[in-house]
Amino acid sequence: MAGHSKWKNIQRRKNAQDAKRGKVFMKLAKEIFIAAKEGGGDPETNPSLRIAVDKAKSANMPYENIGRAINKATGNLEGANYEEIGYGVGGTAVMVEVLTDNKNRTAAEVRHAFSKNGGNLGESGCVAFMFDRKGLIIIPQEDVSLSEDEFMLEIIEVGAEEYEVNEGAYEIYTDAENFTSVKEELLAKGYTPTTTEITMIPQTLTKLESDDAKRMFNLIDALEDLDDVQEVYHNLEIDEEEYEAHLS
Repeated sequence: MAGHSKWKNIQRRKNAQDAKRGKVFMKLAKEIFIAAKEGGGDPETNPSLRIAVDKAKSANMPYENIGRAINKATGNLEGANYEEIGYGVGGTAVMVEVLTDNKNRTAAEVRHAFSKNGGNLGESGCVAFMFDRKGLIIIPQEDVSLSEDEFMLEIIEVGAEEYEVNEGAYEIYTDAENFTSVKEELLAKGYTPTTTEITMIPQTLTKLESDDAKRMFNLIDALEDLDDVQEVYHNLEIDEEEYEAHLS
């Protein structure tokens, strides 16, 4: 997974910014809502809900907010048909995960974000083949008493596919189907992950020139600012200095 850590660093910085804007809890609530709506309100029997709740807990979302989202979903409210939509832009692949109760409204907002920032929409799901759906579990190195070699053998034993060491933490990747079992095995061993999520990892990264990269940053910002957008995945190879300048 060479290069993915750099990509993930940017994702984490952007996620932190979203939290500061107060948008992250609303997006997490929608994710919990749709998982509970589709599979029931018990995380023990609904793996999708369990993942969504764990993600919310990792973001320090209050328990009452989590319970409220589940209760709304299981109350059989009308007009809550959330959907997931994928799009592509230019030579750089972008996937946009959306939860919305009004597809026409949200599609128009996404279309406007793309057209305003030099992107091009594709058919739904057109870039999905360019990403791998993976489980990601991040554990701080300081919380691991084993040597790196010993820890590597331990995570392989519980079903992890591979790992990277990045910014003082182990980034553990799993097959999406095995994510829950690997996470539970690690929890049982006493580890406390700072991140547990299902994510989309680009198979290859695409580098853009400075001006095009800036336009791409603006497009990502515009998409993530939309209330109904849950996640924005992309395969842009990012120059960290340029991105830091963009954030400042």
